[in-house]
Amino acid sequence: MMVWCRSGVRRALALLALLGLLLPVLQGGCSGPDGGGGSGDADESLHPDAPSRGDLHRHKRSWVWNQFFVLEEYTGNEPLYVGKLHSDVDKGDGKVKYVLSGEGAASIFTIDENTGDIHATKRLDREAQAYYTLQAQAVDRLTNLPVEPKSEFVVKVQDINDNEPRFLDGPYFAGVPEMSPLGTMVVQVAATDADDPTYGNSARVVYSIVHGQPYFSVEPKTGVIRTALPNMDRETRDQYVLVIQAKDMVGQMGGLSGTTSVTVTLTDVNDNPPRFPHKVNQYTVLESLPVQSVVARIKASDADMGPNAEMDYRIMDGDGPGLFNITTDENTQEGVVLLLKPLDFETKSSFSLRVEATNRNIDSNFLNLGPFSDTTALKVTVEDVDEPPVFSAPLSKMSVSEDVRVGTSIGRVSAHDPDTSNSGIRYSIDRNTDMERFFNVDALSGIISTAKLLDREANSVHNLTILAIESQDPNQIGKGLAVVTVLDVNDNAPVFAIDYETLLCENTSPGTVIQTVSAVDEDEPQNGHRFDFALDAAVAGNHNFTLRDNKDNTASILTKRGGFRRREQPVYRLPVLIVDSGSPALSSTNTLSVRVCECDADGVASSCGAVAYTATGLSTGALLAILGCIITLLVMVLLIVTMRRRRKVPLILEEERDIRENIVRYDDEGGGEEDTEAFDMVALRNLNVIRDPSVRRDVTPDTPTFFQYTAPSRPAYKSLPDNVVFREFIWERLKDADVDPSAPPYDSLQTYAFEGSGSVADSLSSLESLSTDSEQNYDYLSNWGPRFKKLADLYGNADAGGDAVFS
Repeated sequence: MMVWCRSGVRRALALLALLGLLLPVLQGGCSGPDGGGGSGDADESLHPDAPSRGDLHRHKRSWVWNQFFVLEEYTGNEPLYVGKLHSDVDKGDGKVKYVLSGEGAASIFTIDENTGDIHATKRLDREAQAYYTLQAQAVDRLTNLPVEPKSEFVVKVQDINDNEPRFLDGPYFAGVPEMSPLGTMVVQVAATDADDPTYGNSARVVYSIVHGQPYFSVEPKTGVIRTALPNMDRETRDQYVLVIQAKDMVGQMGGLSGTTSVTVTLTDVNDNPPRFPHKVNQYTVLESLPVQSVVARIKASDADMGPNAEMDYRIMDGDGPGLFNITTDENTQEGVVLLLKPLDFETKSSFSLRVEATNRNIDSNFLNLGPFSDTTALKVTVEDVDEPPVFSAPLSKMSVSEDVRVGTSIGRVSAHDPDTSNSGIRYSIDRNTDMERFFNVDALSGIISTAKLLDREANSVHNLTILAIESQDPNQIGKGLAVVTVLDVNDNAPVFAIDYETLLCENTSPGTVIQTVSAVDEDEPQNGHRFDFALDAAVAGNHNFTLRDNKDNTASILTKRGGFRRREQPVYRLPVLIVDSGSPALSSTNTLSVRVCECDADGVASSCGAVAYTATGLSTGALLAILGCIITLLVMVLLIVTMRRRRKVPLILEEERDIRENIVRYDDEGGGEEDTEAFDMVALRNLNVIRDPSVRRDVTPDTPTFFQYTAPSRPAYKSLPDNVVFREFIWERLKDADVDPSAPPYDSLQTYAFEGSGSVADSLSSLESLSTDSEQNYDYLSNWGPRFKKLADLYGNADAGGDAVFS
């Protein structure tokens, strides 16, 4: 049997002493099972011959366990002694070895294999791990075979006060209504302590307020924050920052503490009534202010905010009923006074109003602070402005007959200056409303008259804008409206309502109605239209058709006979006379066309009009033969045209054979003007054979000249050198152009490809670049520096250069 022994652990022994269970073990220095019990087992293991207690015999156990305690955060230099393992098999001869396994074995806890002493080699933190479960076993040192069964025990880490309280939800933000009574709850704070709450006071926390008195208080045990003063006013101070402390060890000396901040905001309540800053408010407006314009803006001050500062305005009384209105601007809570009717300085120049402002949302808890309304007086002064003329009647209605003469007066408009100056008025018509200038207005009297003939059927109503302009200030213009209605006269004759298409079957019997006609008239008589129909007198007695007036502004056309034939007459034209009921009456003759048709049994026309002529004497085969011949001729004509278009065009036209327009290309560079081998010079040298000198080759005169020009004698060019030949040739051409009377009066440019002789630069040909006959001295190149050294070597010394190049 084995026994666990603990020595030097005062706190564990004190705990066992309080329990009163391990007195024998305390005397022997060894602990038994079950946290200090099992002393009898210990005695039995240490004294095998001890008598049993009563008749009860207990079996001997191999292990006697105890629960061990180790202080956390041990700071000593030596390993911390935990306890001792001993087996009754161990005789002290070194044959038994003790082995430790489980959580933290070897890394945290070690065991002396000879003595069984257990030590903790590292600092332990109860908050990281509160206990460790280990297994202990005694084995034979030689065979490593267990001499006792493996058993399990627990090492508990004993807590010390090494953690301060922490506010996990901090910092806190809370709100409480202003003017709250004493003791109103604001918010509850909570701090946690990581120490063991079951051992001592390490985790027992109390709360206190460090900063925030005397406005707020905190309950020590619950952390509830309450108001400590009544009637705190948000308008005086709206925010408080509190510092709350949580201290463990029940707040005793040596306890650890933590703090957090609590921001308390006083929320608004409606405890302030609106107040106008001034009892009388003066405003000035122009009498020309448009309707619905803002006259004034007033505002009552309210120290509250949000919905508690919302207010309504109303006009209580005043001397301008119905003239003004006041509304609330929801964004600024201002009272906006609006103009409902036009102002007139000459009628009334000032107004007095009394306005009231009232809170919308009144809190019944604060009625004693009211009343929650206030009044102020408004005085509105109207300033005079130069107003435009005003018409006595904004709308003037006039009527005129459409047949009146030009210049007839149809009405009069009148306007006046509303200002005290009473300026004169001049009238005119806005021509945008009378584009065709049918009317005129007298500038001084305002009489409107016709300027052109009127036509009711074209325009029955004219809306004229009359302008009244002040004589002293033409910028002041008043506008009035004149509506001129054109009255109708009977000036249009009636006509057929539509273009009728009348069909007559060949088998129609006499007395059949073949068409019913009606009429229209552009005039509009007061009593309505009344039309009379009749056949024209020239055809009234015809034997084919007759007309019946239906007395309802329509007439029916009937046949007098039957047996109409298309071949005999395909179309009949019947003149119809229509007379209106106007005064004087107007009439018109309208022609009704009747077409004779071949109809089926149901009376439906199948073919109308003239009968088509059918050619006789040619058979179908003959017609086809003629058509084939025509097609053949057309194909032949197309082939001929196509062949002519594909005729090959010669590569060189006759006109292009002129040598003056040829371009001859040579691939060699040539040697300049002295090189005569590249092209033939004979054409230029043969200058004796030329055309008539009196005829300009660059200009063709349209009319013959009356001036007889005699060309001077020319020298024989063949005997002259080339340079002289060219020079003389050019001079001769210049003289011809100067004295030619048929030359037009503009400059003529004639270009000759001759460079001339005696050039300062001589020949630029590269063929003579290396000739030893050159007189140019290039010795100066040696003075130009190292960059021109190569050129100096090549050209500086003629002899040396020649040797260098060609050696």
